[in-house]
Amino acid sequence: MQNLARAEASGNQSLSTVVGDSAAELKNTASANITAIHNITHRMHLLALNALIEAAHAGDKGAGFSVVAQEVKIVASEIQRLAQGLGVDLTERVDSLREAVTALAGAARSERLVDLALNAVEIIDRNLYERTCDVRWWATDSAVVDCAREPTPAACAYASQRLGVILSSYTVYLDLWLCDLKGRVIANGRPDRFSVVGADVSQKRWFALGRGLASGDEFAVADIEACDKLGGAEVATYVATVREGGAVDGRVTGVLAIHFDWQPQARSVVTGVRLDPAEARRSRVLLVDAADRVIAASDGRGALTERFPLKTEGRESGSYLDAAGHLIAFHRTPGYETYRGLGWYGVIEQTPE
Repeated sequence: MQNLARAEASGNQSLSTVVGDSAAELKNTASANITAIHNITHRMHLLALNALIEAAHAGDKGAGFSVVAQEVKIVASEIQRLAQGLGVDLTERVDSLREAVTALAGAARSERLVDLALNAVEIIDRNLYERTCDVRWWATDSAVVDCAREPTPAACAYASQRLGVILSSYTVYLDLWLCDLKGRVIANGRPDRFSVVGADVSQKRWFALGRGLASGDEFAVADIEACDKLGGAEVATYVATVREGGAVDGRVTGVLAIHFDWQPQARSVVTGVRLDPAEARRSRVLLVDAADRVIAASDGRGALTERFPLKTEGRESGSYLDAAGHLIAFHRTPGYETYRGLGWYGVIEQTPE
């Protein structure tokens, strides 16, 4: 109980440590009491032996006393046997209790890390859900619609100006590109920073996905990549079709691509996971894509280059110990609202204490 009180006061002792200390304290106290019982029974044996000797000296007059002495000896032996059994049983039970509590604490820690992994991937998907709304909304902007329909120099300049106004309010984007149906960039929001007008992006996966969208209600997104035309920055590119009149079923006239500034946003998520300082020092928080590629890491290592061998065994979430004894907790994205996600996982890798 003193250990529990100390734990409540300090607020930083683990359950297994507290119960382990309490169990050890209980075991020591019980062992001391059992030792005292053994000492008492030993004295009872000596008294019984002395009584038997005196009874023998007393002859027939000591016969009754001899019976009592024999009974005292039997009782002492019985107490000693029970004390020995109690000591063995108590030791086994205390050890079993300690093992059970350790296992329970381990399971609780694993479940907590799984929840934190889920929280990390949920936060990023909630953020990206907003990107899907943005790209479909901005694809209906009149300046964008007019420029895609008739890309005159004046229309392109005005579209770029309009995209720049949007960027001034949305700091999570590096740039917004309006492309014609051949994959040529005809306007962008930051022409002073990124000289991309005239660039051919027809071979980019995001353009191919966007070009094939069936309606203005749909969007497409490619895997996280480093974009050379944006200074090598890591981006998540979301695209929607620009349609005549801004109608969802209008004729397709262009593709709008919005480049989400991935690295700082994702890093703030993986470094913001609520681990206590001791846990944080031995933990690595990751976002991993559907191909097991690390796309964000709390230690800043391996983004877009490392493959994390996640062993899900078909599970949406769970935990396991890897070959090095590291605890791996993971959770697959559940998506958010109408955004189903891209099959990413939140992952926490934690080394032993």
